[in-house]
Amino acid sequence: MRRLDFAPACGHTGDRMTTARIAVLVPCLNEEAAIGTVVAEFRAALPGATVFVYDNNSTDRTAAVAATAGAEVRHERRPGKGNVVRRMFRDVEADVYVMVDGDDTYEAAAAPAMVQRLLEERLDMVVGKRIETHQAAYRLGHRFGNAFLTGLVCRLFGRQVDDLLSGFRVFSRRFVKSFPSSAREFEIETELTVHALQMRMAIAEIETRYKERPPGSTSKLRTFRDGWRILVTIINLMRNERPLLFFGSIAMLLFAVALALGIPLVLEYERTGLVPRFPTAILCTGLGVAATVCAATGLILDLVSHVRREVKLLAYLRYPASAAAEPDSPARTPGGML
Repeated sequence: MRRLDFAPACGHTGDRMTTARIAVLVPCLNEEAAIGTVVAEFRAALPGATVFVYDNNSTDRTAAVAATAGAEVRHERRPGKGNVVRRMFRDVEADVYVMVDGDDTYEAAAAPAMVQRLLEERLDMVVGKRIETHQAAYRLGHRFGNAFLTGLVCRLFGRQVDDLLSGFRVFSRRFVKSFPSSAREFEIETELTVHALQMRMAIAEIETRYKERPPGSTSKLRTFRDGWRILVTIINLMRNERPLLFFGSIAMLLFAVALALGIPLVLEYERTGLVPRFPTAILCTGLGVAATVCAATGLILDLVSHVRREVKLLAYLRYPASAAAEPDSPARTPGGML
């Protein structure tokens, strides 16, 4: 990996520069029509950075076109964007990671400002917030789904992002190397965002133009299927990261149903001394026991989740913060040693 002497055109503070190693990560599948432009534009926007194109079993000439354009082409055989991103994060060594889809819908010219903000403010993630420039670029179903899912994540994990599903992001090394991922497909962006929110990392968003795909390039995102996958991922993340809220909500629901069914029985018993609907009484008792078990489960798993967060925090703190260095300052090695 080459070191990049990077002096951005915007966001420049004095004579500060960085000698950070920057990797551009491009996961793609059947993007022959777009990948050459993506590689060329990001090589021009970030001179000296290494562009890695990870081909995910393309059946066209994606890999050949990317190599011709100057990218380092690698392959991930397991299908799904989540598998590709996990492989990229594991294999590539750098100080700053720029991840972008290979469909030529994101603005490469925004990358220097995103990198500079990450370095100057010592952030861990900068998200490219999409501002559409073509009506056809952002389909209505995708726009509605993104707004709904973003709002849900903000309510559950804290409001810090406006574009949950953006595929254009810049990461610090310590984010990438401490990120535990289990996503297989397009739910990877949700995992990235929730990880940052749960770890209370410093993140930001920068508006970027969102373009229409070039002719010959088709979206791999299926609105309903992948929307459902992302929703299930959010629910699973809530169960894993906020178990007290998850199981506590179930316990409250069960307890409310038990009360609604049981109060008439209690009133009838006080009035007549009889239990007229004995099966309902058994059901209420069972619901009450289930509610108690759910509440206890939430309390126990909340402690486990707290321990897991501490372990992830220790892994995260193994790496130094990304920062813009003075020209004469010594470069840091990936392990954080001088």
